[in-house]
Amino acid sequence: MAFSEFEQKCYEKVIGSYIEARRPEPSIRRELDLRYRLSGQSIEIFEVRPHWQEPSEIIENPVAKATYVKTTGTWKIFWMRADLKWHGYEPNLSVKTLDDFIKVIDKDEFGCFWG
Repeated sequence: MAFSEFEQKCYEKVIGSYIEARRPEPSIRRELDLRYRLSGQSIEIFEVRPHWQEPSEIIENPVAKATYVKTTGTWKIFWMRADLKWHGYEPNLSVKTLDDFIKVIDKDEFGCFWG
């Protein structure tokens, strides 16, 4: 089930503020930018950049994903491994709030999100 319109606006405000603070300088955003999308019960953060061999082709590199689990009222945290599959982030598999999710990926204790 997708987020309600109210939830969507709240989450967009929180994630949007975080993304805006982390985005690169406007002068290089054509070469590297940071975005997010809401899909179902998940929020995904990803980098956007031109393909290195075909600059006219834009590619997305996943950074982090949070999925809301309504039954527990928690956000599960995922990171993309080299096998191109989402895996639970072992140090913090879930958090209570979206702000806590942001704190975890911002700290990036093991270099899983920002390298």
